Amino acid sequence: MLAPGAARFLVPVGVVAVLLAAASFGVAGAYRYLLVGGAVAALFLFAFFAQFFRDPERAPGPEIVSAADGRVQSVTEVDGRWHVAVFMNVTDVHVNRFPLDAEVVSIRTSGTGFRPAYGEDATHNVQRHYELATALGPVEVVQLTGLVARRLVSLVAPLEKHRKGDRLGMILLGSRVDVFLPSDRVTPLVTPGQRVVAGVTSIARVRP
Repeated sequence: MLAPGAARFLVPVGVVAVLLAAASFGVAGAYRYLLVGGAVAALFLFAFFAQFFRDPERAPGPEIVSAADGRVQSVTEVDGRWHVAVFMNVTDVHVNRFPLDAEVVSIRTSGTGFRPAYGEDATHNVQRHYELATALGPVEVVQLTGLVARRLVSLVAPLEKHRKGDRLGMILLGSRVDVFLPSDRVTPLVTPGQRVVAGVTSIARVRP
């Protein structure tokens, strides 16, 4: 299964690959090699986009789950909230998911610039905030842009209710997703450097 928006990348590249391959049969010599080389390059790009936009079906894991595929960058407690940051590289699935059952209260965009998402100053980058109402109280999911990843995609709208593991959005070509949870209600289950899978890996559990 492919994520929404994949066609706008795959179709043009696929058409170019087919046209270049077809044109190569009508010429000879260096021009033919040039066309064949272009067709092969287009096919590699097509394969890259197909891999990038993959969107596998997943059964939600237990507890509060990760909103993104990738590697945990940090787990910190700030202002009464646990902040779990997950960095996605270009090979990860880029569809982001709800960490728990929630209603979308609001979606807003803030920040300026496109600094490397793994740096400390990435918190100032262009970012999209999803304010969620949950059984635990307010929870926030934040998509952050990066040096190359500059397109944030929302797949939900305010006032919608979603279940844990539902698709929330995606970021094109990498970057970072942060989840903020009330520290008086949950205990983190992940540590920096750990690999996580969106909608599957438990990142925190609810305190008794």
